[in-house]
Amino acid sequence: MRISLNASALLGNPDVGQMRDHAAQAADQGFAGWWLAQTGLVDALTLFTALSGQTGNLELGTAVIPTYPRHPTMLAGQALTTQAVMGDQPLVLGIGLSHRPVIEDALGMSFDKPIRHLIDYLEVLNPLLETGAVDYDGEAFTAHMNTARPGNAPSVMVAALGEQALKAAGRRSDGTILWMVGPKTIAAHIAPVINQAAADAGRKAPRIMCSLPTCVTDDETAVREMMSEMFAIYGQLPSYRAMLDREGAAQPGDVAIVGSEEQVTAQLDALAAAGTTDFAALEFGRNDGENARTRALLMGRL
Repeated sequence: MRISLNASALLGNPDVGQMRDHAAQAADQGFAGWWLAQTGLVDALTLFTALSGQTGNLELGTAVIPTYPRHPTMLAGQALTTQAVMGDQPLVLGIGLSHRPVIEDALGMSFDKPIRHLIDYLEVLNPLLETGAVDYDGEAFTAHMNTARPGNAPSVMVAALGEQALKAAGRRSDGTILWMVGPKTIAAHIAPVINQAAADAGRKAPRIMCSLPTCVTDDETAVREMMSEMFAIYGQLPSYRAMLDREGAAQPGDVAIVGSEEQVTAQLDALAAAGTTDFAALEFGRNDGENARTRALLMGRL
């Protein structure tokens, strides 16, 4: 299981210089990747172009870009341009549907037929990334283009939790990006569905990237309670609530990676045994000591 960092906590007080330093440190310390959510007013792909010359061969990934606000032809152009600037440095274009309250209430867009939307999105996005040409008439998207690409295609992964989304991801992408999903659910639900879908489509085994809040601490109970409060929204959104219920978790903090060095090691081992190929830690120490212990443990698994 490859170990990466999820830097999305930095978006709460966005400082591009701080993000640049964080990513450069991750590269220097040997982490496999550096992932960033697309939220607020920081554009992840634009930031990646600024990071590319200072982060070596560190994989940079979006976790994730919501599909509804960007037409797939628009996103294809931005992703190809970003990859061209990055050269041989690996880029993962992580995309996802987001959630009905965000798309309908905050953006005023329809969230009807989300799986149809996702399938059509990938049917337009993938050929544009791979060849620069697409000829597709779908229910959600139509695109007819044939143009030169500025560079090679990045990898595409999809945030998928439900069975139909996992099947779409397995058949049409390089894997899935998970948040607030525990090892029992990965082993019994996520991995079997996406692996079978990829096999049926003749694709290579998909990546399963899991990101969770992570903290090495001597006060597991207090940290889990704090995480449950901070991430309470994920216990309310239906797609995440369903995953927590599958895991037998009452609160989001129950699936976080928390405890002593021995406990955190065991929890990471459980994720790997469940079929997780990549883990992105959202470091969540309450103080410098917990932050240092957390980073040291993660570096010990590189």
